[in-house]
Amino acid sequence: MMKGALENITQAVGNTPIVKLNRVTHGIVGDIYVKCEYLNPGGSHKDRVALNMIRRAEESGLKPGGTIVEATSGNTGASLALIAAIKGYKCVFVMPDKMSQEKLSSLRAFGARVVVCPTAVEPEDPRSYYQVSKRIADETPNSYYANQYHNPANPEGHYLSTGPEIWQQTQGECDVFVAGMGTGGTISGTGKYLKEKRPDTKLVGVDPVGSLYYDFVKSGRITKPFTYKVEGIGEDFFPSTMNLKIIDEIIRVDDKECFLMTRDLVRLEGLYVGGSGGAAVAGAIKYAQLTKKQQNILVLLPDSAQKYLSKIFNDDWMRENGFLDDQPGLGTVHDLLQGKPGNIVSAKPSDKVRDVVSTLKSMGISQLPVLDNGKLRGIVAEVDLLRHLVSGEGTLDSPIAGLVESDYATVSPDTKIELLQQVLSDAKLAIVTEGEGVVGIVTKIDLIDFLAKKSGKAS
Repeated sequence: MMKGALENITQAVGNTPIVKLNRVTHGIVGDIYVKCEYLNPGGSHKDRVALNMIRRAEESGLKPGGTIVEATSGNTGASLALIAAIKGYKCVFVMPDKMSQEKLSSLRAFGARVVVCPTAVEPEDPRSYYQVSKRIADETPNSYYANQYHNPANPEGHYLSTGPEIWQQTQGECDVFVAGMGTGGTISGTGKYLKEKRPDTKLVGVDPVGSLYYDFVKSGRITKPFTYKVEGIGEDFFPSTMNLKIIDEIIRVDDKECFLMTRDLVRLEGLYVGGSGGAAVAGAIKYAQLTKKQQNILVLLPDSAQKYLSKIFNDDWMRENGFLDDQPGLGTVHDLLQGKPGNIVSAKPSDKVRDVVSTLKSMGISQLPVLDNGKLRGIVAEVDLLRHLVSGEGTLDSPIAGLVESDYATVSPDTKIELLQQVLSDAKLAIVTEGEGVVGIVTKIDLIDFLAKKSGKAS
């Protein structure tokens, strides 16, 4: 071997640099740094996970010439394909149809077979990319289903690699570690290592509006997920690779702020990153604004901008989806709330059925948000109260705690009206939250009234 050369490209995985942010963090208390995982050979942090998963697969009996099957949003597939190319494995990858064309093309460039499935179906639906990948793995001899959502080798890869590397690079001076919440491998594995070395390290997860994580962490309820545009983070189910108990704080971001921050990172900081990196930095800035402490915040940047040139860095695509300021669109939830009364009527879990029935009747409404010390715990609807009384199992003096349900979605004031329309087609109502507080409630009739007024003004 020539001096200075690596035996193969897999040996170049890791040792990615940590860089301080300067321009996008102007005015922020504390220092925000980023770990440039997009500089891994496969273009993302998933190289670390893929190496560990294939190592574990070989220990479990994967034979030479075998086939690796995975449900992937693109990055895990690229990393698995890179390693498979070195080791002589075949690959079949199943992706949701919201993924960029660059991601599909990059996987096919490695010789992988790519199967595309609809995004807007339940995880249990036989057409979902989770179920299709399982079926292909079951039908293929000498195959390995990587199953990153439930494979302990996923967080283990970050525990063995990313965590120790960060600890060594920062010499223990990382106060806060921030990562987008997808499969959970990054924050669970890296976070476990960092907390073992320094228990007071704060772990902050970043979740997009539409994903399940934020509401579950904040209220303990599984609300209605809905489709969003940012790729690689957020989930509509709970992977077993995600350890929510290890997380100290969760910050929510929407598509627009993810994409605008992504563009700023490239243009102002020279960091050629994708949308999940923009999401993580946007979340880190919100966390810094929330805590107002002098601290070292480290954000993991998962992948490269190369895979999003046709979307995030395409002005036409951004404009069509209402993410550029020169695109008026139908407005935001904030605009809708401006035309509604400011007072939010709510109930407490300890309230009696008779009192809630009286409130619904006097207000002429059919459901109420349930708050406990200002925190959202769910909703109670007239149909649930009726069912409670008809069943004979409860009385008018029973507390409503057992009747609280989760048939709602949460949005932010900045959520676009176009997205709200989609949300309200699946959920009874949308509860508007800011931080941990409720700032508004939007029903289907509220949306109809808003659109009718807007249409009247336009005509």
